[in-house]
Amino acid sequence: MQNKVSVIIITGNEENNIRACLESVTWADEIIVVDSESNDSTVKIAKEFTEKVFIKKWEGYAKQKTFALSLTKNAWVLSLDADEKVTINLADEILSRDLSQSNGFLIKRDNYFLGKQIKGCGWGNDWQLRLVNKNYSKLSDRLVHEKFLIEGKIKKLNNSFSHYSYSSIKDALAKINNYSTLEAIEKVDKKKVNIFTIIFSPSFYFLHHFIIRKGFLDGLHGVIISYLHMMTKLQVQLKILEIKKSSLNDN
Repeated sequence: MQNKVSVIIITGNEENNIRACLESVTWADEIIVVDSESNDSTVKIAKEFTEKVFIKKWEGYAKQKTFALSLTKNAWVLSLDADEKVTINLADEILSRDLSQSNGFLIKRDNYFLGKQIKGCGWGNDWQLRLVNKNYSKLSDRLVHEKFLIEGKIKKLNNSFSHYSYSSIKDALAKINNYSTLEAIEKVDKKKVNIFTIIFSPSFYFLHHFIIRKGFLDGLHGVIISYLHMMTKLQVQLKILEIKKSSLNDN
């Protein structure tokens, strides 16, 4: 007997990605899409694949996914982002594997940047906890890079899924602007920012991704990704300064 698995996807103006994502999970017993009031064709496309499309005002990644998790009918849930796709081999493994061995499974994510699969920059060894038994799972309360927290054993699956993170430089810059804002809000009381951290930390971040994390293996793509990480680091620090300054002015 095949495993019954629910797939949850949170969306927001993802008309360019959602169709490919949903086509890759038509094997699932249940597909739930929670949309944050998109003003494009995301909802229309999603309804071609499932009747279970819910509209929820954006309250953050963790809260959106927690809501989606609460709507599922099956114990086992696969969580995907709209720019991700499940491979045929992974689908077969999820359906046929004895899931009772664990309460959650890590799955390797193959990351693509501007159409190229990335091996370095820390992207080539990216394991994500995405297949979970909801009875032993909850989302962390982080504003960005939220994760599932599992009570009990966690194992790894053998096959991977694909992540098409950025289709253009414009898209990449928009996303790092959003993520850096959330990270700054999250770290404003934890991070010290001064002239030295602003000068040296971003440069170190570039070298860390390009050399230590072997971004050089990806050539020009690795250079661009390392620069984007550097820009994210710089933006986080500048936004922390901005938040602190605003707080002082309010007082």
